[in-house]
Amino acid sequence: MKIYTRTGDTGDTALFGGTRIRKDDPRVDAYGEIDELNASLGVVRATKPDAVLDEALVQIQRDLFALGAQVADPAETVAARVTKAALGNDDVARLEQLIDRLEAELTPLRRFILPGGGATGAALHVARTICRRVERRMVSLQPPVDPVLLRYVNRLSDLLFVMARAANHRAVLPETEW
Repeated sequence: MKIYTRTGDTGDTALFGGTRIRKDDPRVDAYGEIDELNASLGVVRATKPDAVLDEALVQIQRDLFALGAQVADPAETVAARVTKAALGNDDVARLEQLIDRLEAELTPLRRFILPGGGATGAALHVARTICRRVERRMVSLQPPVDPVLLRYVNRLSDLLFVMARAANHRAVLPETEW
């Protein structure tokens, strides 16, 4: 299989199921933002986070492939056939459980904090902002995405914030309050 197909040379692309749409369609924009988020998590992983965070990030990257597949599939044909392309309430609960475990080691927030810290923490803050952009793009889609996908992305941005705090805490780097 060649990496280039030439089918998008005129500014359109195919969704799952074969429907052709313009590359500036909001749905293409949304799954492009998901791809950017996934790549940003690759940058986080390149900073060599601890094993717990890294393991969670690998699973999240896999989840983001599933999320992108579902966003690129408004007719909902892929998730029904490909189990690894499915995200559900159990995945949201998994994120919540990790948030709870990480927050248990952190001091409660008293004020807003400035994004930053070490390389891992700062990169996680950038990923969090991309995740929020993904959420904004997904909310605007018609037909709308499955509500569980919005819950997943909303919870993921919370998790990325807590992961940034945990990475900085574990590196003994102070948070700068606003």
